[in-house]
This record gives sequence, C-alpha cells and structure tokens, in this order.
Amino acid sequence: MLRYNLEVVRYNKNMLFNSYAFIFLFLPFTLIGFFMIGKKGHHRIAISWLVGASLFFYGWWNPAYLGLILFSILFNYSIGVMLVKKVWSHEKSLLFIGISGNIVLLGYFKYANFFVDNLNLAIGLDFNLKTIILPLAISFFTFQQIAYLVDAYKGKTREYNFLHYCLFVTFFPQLIAGPIVHHKEMMPQFAKDWVYKLNYDHLAIGITIFAVGLFKKVVLADQFALYATPVFNGAASGEQSMFFEAWFGALAYSLQLYFDFSGYSDMAIGLSRMFNIRLPLNFNSPYKASNIIDFWRRWHITLSAFLREYLYIPLGGNRHGKFIRYRNIMATMLLGGLWHGAGWNFIIWGGLHGAYLVLNHSWRTLIGTSAVPLGKFAHIFMIFLTFIAVTAAWVFFRAENMDAAMSILSGMIGLNGISLPNQFYPFLSHMVRSDYIIFNGLAPLIGGGAGKVTICWLVGGLFVVWILPNVQQWLTHYSLALDSSRNERQISWLSWRPTKVWAVMAGLVLGFALLNLKKTSQFLYFQF
Repeated sequence: MLRYNLEVVRYNKNMLFNSYAFIFLFLPFTLIGFFMIGKKGHHRIAISWLVGASLFFYGWWNPAYLGLILFSILFNYSIGVMLVKKVWSHEKSLLFIGISGNIVLLGYFKYANFFVDNLNLAIGLDFNLKTIILPLAISFFTFQQIAYLVDAYKGKTREYNFLHYCLFVTFFPQLIAGPIVHHKEMMPQFAKDWVYKLNYDHLAIGITIFAVGLFKKVVLADQFALYATPVFNGAASGEQSMFFEAWFGALAYSLQLYFDFSGYSDMAIGLSRMFNIRLPLNFNSPYKASNIIDFWRRWHITLSAFLREYLYIPLGGNRHGKFIRYRNIMATMLLGGLWHGAGWNFIIWGGLHGAYLVLNHSWRTLIGTSAVPLGKFAHIFMIFLTFIAVTAAWVFFRAENMDAAMSILSGMIGLNGISLPNQFYPFLSHMVRSDYIIFNGLAPLIGGGAGKVTICWLVGGLFVVWILPNVQQWLTHYSLALDSSRNERQISWLSWRPTKVWAVMAGLVLGFALLNLKKTSQFLYFQF
C-alpha cells in the first residue's frame, strides 16, 4: 500500500495565521488599509486592496503558483460568465468543460504521481513523472469554483465583475483551508456600505475568536502532536505499538487534529469578522456527536455540504432505493477520502466512514423513526462509541503506510502486548504471561516517565471537547457565523459581552498563545 505526502512548498518563512509576521505585520496593515480606503467611499479600490493583499498572502508561500491560481480564476470566471449570459446553447457541455478543466488541473498536481506509480505496480512498467509539488490550497479553491459553476448553471448566482470574482476566490481568511464558501453567501455582504467602515464591536468579536483559535492551535494542538508523533513515527519505522502506546498515540492524534482544525476554523471566522464579513460555520463540536451521521454534520461542515449537494445528490441520492443509496454513500465517502490525499490510507479512511454511514442509516431504517429517544446514559455511551469509531479511522488518516496503521490498530486491540509501570511487577508478574505484559514503564515510546503527564493532557483534552461549550455557544448573542442556528444550547451566564472583563480575559488568552509562538507549525489541513 502506498501513501503520498505531497509537499506544500514553503517559500522562505511561512506566513501562517500562527506566525508573528502575519499577526503583527500583514493583518494590521491589511485591516488599516482596507478601512482607510473604504471610509472614503472607494469601495472598488478597497476590494482591490483586499484582493492584492490576499494574493500577496498566497504568493508568500511560493510566488511561482500565483500564475496557477490566477489562471484558475480567469478560466472559471470566463466559463461562469458564458453560463450566466447563455452565450452558447449547449450549456451542459459548457458546464462539463468547466468542471473537467478544474478536475484535470487538480488531478495533475495532486494525483498524477499516485496513479502513475500504482499503474507501474499493476502492470510492471517503470514510467516516472518528475516530482510534482502540490500548490497550496488547490483542493479548496478548485471545489469552491466548481460549486460556483454549478450554481451559475442553475441560475442561483452570477458575477460579471472580475474583481469581485477574484475576491470571492482569494479572500485570505478562507483561502488556504476553507471553509468552502458559495458566491451567493459571500459577495452580497461586500455589496453593503457598512462593511467598509470599521466596526469596533465586530473587531472585538473577531479578535476574541481569533485569540481562542490561536490558543487551540499553539497551546493544545501542538502539545498533543508531541504525544502523537513519536507513536506514529515509531510504527512507521517498524516498531510494534503496545496497548497503551497505541491508544495514547491514536487519542493524542484525534485531539491534535480536532484542536488544529477547530483552531483554524475559529481563526478564519475571527479574521473575517474583523472585516465585517461572516463566513459559514465549518466546525461544531463533532466529538459530541452521538452517531456518524451527526459527526459529518459537525466536522468540516462545508465539505460535507459540497459532497452532498454536488456529488451524492447528482449520483441519485436516496431516490432509487436502499442499495443505490448505500452505493452513493460509499462512492461519496471514498472520493471524499481521496480528496484529502493521494494515498490508499485516505481511501481506506473514506471507505471506513462510508461503511459507518451505511450501518448508521441501516440501523435507523431498522428501528424506524418512532423509536424511543435515547436516555442520558445511552446518549453518553453513543457519543463514546462514535468517538472510538472515529479515532480508529483516524489511524489510517495519520499513518505513513498500511503496515504502520495495522501495527497501531493491532496494538489498540491488545495483539502486541501491554506495557505497564515497574511498580505493578510484584503484584502481577506471577499472574500473567511474561511475553505479553512487559514491566518497563507506561507507553515507553512517548517516554515512560511522561506517561502520567500524557494521561493528564488526554483527560484534559477530552474534558474540553466533551464538556466545555464551544465558541458558537460562548458568543451566542452575536451571530458568530452565517448559520449560527446550528448551536445546540445557549449558556447565558457564560455569554461573551464587549466589556472590560471579557477584554482582559481575551487579552490573557491571546498573550499566552503569543508566548507559545516560539516555533510555528503547519496547520494539518493545509496539506489537503
């Protein structure tokens, strides 16, 4: 089995959201310029400023790929205008050309080496392509523009202004890793005069959300990476992961990915809010889901919506019986897995979630809609069961190859033995097989003495994701995102207000996060 880690070029020093260059130079300079121009009524110039800043942000990573994103924008804008103006009677053919062009571009950069190498293995050839560097954010801006073409074809949206279309694609808070936005969601906001005037409430809300997201990334996600990485690296190098090592690594990665993506999603929403713009919600406490269907309504919400609206439903959805419905679910999730990366591990991850969804829908069909609602303890158990299923699937998502994934999964079910602290030896040595239980410390791959610290971090992380309210609930009175109605419950006593007390608390969170910016680390979803 093969898995390809396609390299994202980082040109000189990265301008990540969690970098000093972005926070202290790029962001304030862009904000000040946008509102200084906008308050004079020069909206077109303000948009030009924002487009230029966004392209600078994108080009900072690798200027060579500015031409690629500009070509993609020009190609899709041209097709979109022709679809809206109906300049050609064969509109479906025009839409097919537009979608095919996007898929070919994405396929070449992201999947060419993967398919060529697998073809070589299958038929014994030795054909080689040069190393193809994956352009930053190509998956996101490609899907976003495919959605635009389909919506333009259906008459749901239109855009004749090239500058506005450039802003729709390149707006830097959502450019790199989503959310996948629709033209009809974004551009009507930029048509409002008040967007171009500094709003101190929106600025305060945006800074607060950004601070929370930054804290999640640099304090929580990067800390869990310290526990997950050694386990997965050890499995990739051929070491057998024992029971506690495997579970510590899998749980740590589940929490690392959670706080990494949650942190980025908060930062993107916060940055947009500073510019008086609301993005769609993309993350809503997915580990609180009590089933896999609910999980995919909470995790990467805009990608799930895209796959449903532009793949699952066109395939037939649930309109042609159970078998076709389940086939469509599997096809959608397999392609969703492949979207995340050119490797068999991602395909297996997508297939696992497809199987989970099929089982979930089958169970609902079996028990019917009149089933008695779950009690409190049953609900908690279902949340736990869903989390375990998701964690097991994450092993394929993270592992370098199939052997590493199977080593960790084997360890998680106890096939590789158990390591325990030396203190247990006098009590258990005469009761257990010496070749199955090894008394050499708890989880030696992460440092035996650090086992207790790891447990504390894991318990703390699970407390945060399962017990504490999310950011949407915390700022429930301020319509955090375009679809803030997704909130499960409101917590009035904890609701954020633009007061001095909350300002001090947000400042402390931001300050602590900034102190942890000693070394910047890549957001995990940037590689997709």
